[in-house]
Amino acid sequence: MDKLDGQIERVVFRNEENGFCVLRVKVRGHKDLVTVTGTVPTINAGEWLAADGEWLMDPRHGRQFKAEKMRMSKPDTLEGIEKYLASGLVKGIGKEYAARLVKAFGRDVFDVIETQSGKLLKVEGIGKLRKERIKQAWDEQKNVRQIMSFLFSHGISTTRAFRIHKIYGDKAIEFVQRDPYCLARDIRGIGFLIADQIAMKLGIAKDSDLRARAGLEYVLGELTASGHCAYNRNDLLSKTAGLLEIDLEIIERALAYSIEADRLIQRANFQGDELIYLPKLYFAEIELAKKLSVLQQGKHPCPPIDFEKALHWVQKKTGIELASAQRQALKTAVESKVMVITGGPGVGKTTLVNSVLMVLTAKKMRVSLCAPTGRAAKRMAETTGMEAKTIHRLLQYNPGTGGFIHRGDNPLECDVLIVDESSMVDVVLASQLIDAVPLHAAVIIVGDADQLPSVGPGKVLQDIIASKKIPVGHLNEVFRQAATSRIVTNAHLINQGKKPEFPEEGEMGDCYFVEADDPEKALALVGKLVKKSIPEKFRFDPMEDIQILTPMQKGDLGARNLNVTMQQLLNPRGEEVERFGIKYRVGDKVMQTENDYDKDVYNGDIGRIRSIDDEAGELVVDFDGRKTVYDFRELDELVLSYAITIHKSQGSEYPCVVIPMHTQHFVLLQRSLIYTALTRAKKLVIIVGTKKALNLAIVKAEARDRTTTLTERLKEYC
Repeated sequence: MDKLDGQIERVVFRNEENGFCVLRVKVRGHKDLVTVTGTVPTINAGEWLAADGEWLMDPRHGRQFKAEKMRMSKPDTLEGIEKYLASGLVKGIGKEYAARLVKAFGRDVFDVIETQSGKLLKVEGIGKLRKERIKQAWDEQKNVRQIMSFLFSHGISTTRAFRIHKIYGDKAIEFVQRDPYCLARDIRGIGFLIADQIAMKLGIAKDSDLRARAGLEYVLGELTASGHCAYNRNDLLSKTAGLLEIDLEIIERALAYSIEADRLIQRANFQGDELIYLPKLYFAEIELAKKLSVLQQGKHPCPPIDFEKALHWVQKKTGIELASAQRQALKTAVESKVMVITGGPGVGKTTLVNSVLMVLTAKKMRVSLCAPTGRAAKRMAETTGMEAKTIHRLLQYNPGTGGFIHRGDNPLECDVLIVDESSMVDVVLASQLIDAVPLHAAVIIVGDADQLPSVGPGKVLQDIIASKKIPVGHLNEVFRQAATSRIVTNAHLINQGKKPEFPEEGEMGDCYFVEADDPEKALALVGKLVKKSIPEKFRFDPMEDIQILTPMQKGDLGARNLNVTMQQLLNPRGEEVERFGIKYRVGDKVMQTENDYDKDVYNGDIGRIRSIDDEAGELVVDFDGRKTVYDFRELDELVLSYAITIHKSQGSEYPCVVIPMHTQHFVLLQRSLIYTALTRAKKLVIIVGTKKALNLAIVKAEARDRTTTLTERLKEYC
């Protein structure tokens, strides 16, 4: 093999997933910079490269060196050291400070940062805070690079190294060597299959007990991620055996161990089926049912009122005559300590909630309003004229304990709690919220039971209604004003399994269907509608007012491909950074994909990228006026959100919604999905795709059912 060594002047390209890079290198004996390609876990400008490989003539890019092996070492020339420090490797050191540091310490600069960081204070512009940041960033990058090299040596993508270091710290490699399956349990983005690959390379046997236990927990975790709170024992065993390709007997032994160690819980339901639970879901169902039962007892905090007199006062003040179901629900709301208000669009849930609030506030009741998402809370505040918070912000995260400040032993300060958009609250969050309600207080749970259940495990609203243990105000009369909207009437038709009605050619309306048989044609049509046709005809802003909602992530009409397409159409140029296979550009719409309590942003929050700072390695997102800073290495928490899945849209409302619906979405098509998508729109809906796909969704009434036992618990305790 040929050999080459020299200083890396520039990293032209690097694939974060597989480590492939294109470098420009200053090589002795070569007048011009040499292009070197190869694969390496980490790389920075300024480093010294020693490579083994061969010279090739690339038809497009000319002569270059294709490296089979690449070894990196810290630079020892002053020029190389300055380049290395200025490369963005260490946060807090950009070009300016790199030059100052090299001028002050020369070749000793690395040693100064690592072992004598106090000396940094002698450099102009470096105070105590910057010194600490530089030292911390230096130590962190050293550890992250070690993790990257470890992952790389086991054939694994190095993109999650920062997250691994964040969770495990300096002992990361030790933890992974002891139990590589911890990666699947603890690190988002590293699934069981990647952890299994590392385990195999570390010599863990295919039929080992460690692998069987990890596989079992992984399969149950995947099932809970798709909504189940528990799973049938025998089905879980056979699914795990199929995945791991080992004997059922080994899996049964692993299950017995996990139950004995309290990592899993086995209980029979009322039908006698043996179910396996993750402990947090088992206890969440029980605690939720118990607390709802306790809350139901005792007197309503609202003093006794003359209901007919109160009803007359409310109707006179609002100028709205309540329907009989609304009147009955209003009576229940001031008499029952726990109740549910449910119904579809246009049936007057908001009017009823406002009427309840008028009575309660007139009686000096302290009322707290909350909803699962920022958008839903914002909408609740707009419709009620009162402050409404997300559930997470109401409960207040405590970084010290990793839990919420408001709990059973430190309850919320309220007499009545009203929870809106409750169909999207999963069982764990519901349990935490209800746990924080003071014993004297009343709870009003508001939601549309026909919408999709929560993204997380459970179907809390549906289970509470099904238990028949808690009073329910069913609103089903569509008001005349709402009945003029095709969005509302079509949502109700779909819910009844009937075909929706769309305007005839030339007729105006607020709910349209545009036929497009071919997925590629549909994709182009969606782009044209969002960028040009809708803004021109209906005066909606493509960025602020229009949201594309799609059934799934994958495929031509999935969220991923739609986002790439729409970014190119709506925000094609500007400052950008590429991480985790996504280009993030200033001005882009982005969505948070997990709860980040430290940042106070939550799964489903949508914002806009306001700035990108290459030197600091940071990006700023504006979430409804709150500026949030992301390290480039944390960008796997963000995805583009020009298009989002219908599941992720729950609890939100948009002026205009565009819904691609095609038979390529077949596996996910169901009635509650299209119903949920339609009811997200305030003023305009356009469905693009095939009537066949739409009809398939309407006919398929049953969502894949979730295994939950909250209904049984409520019957047991209430």
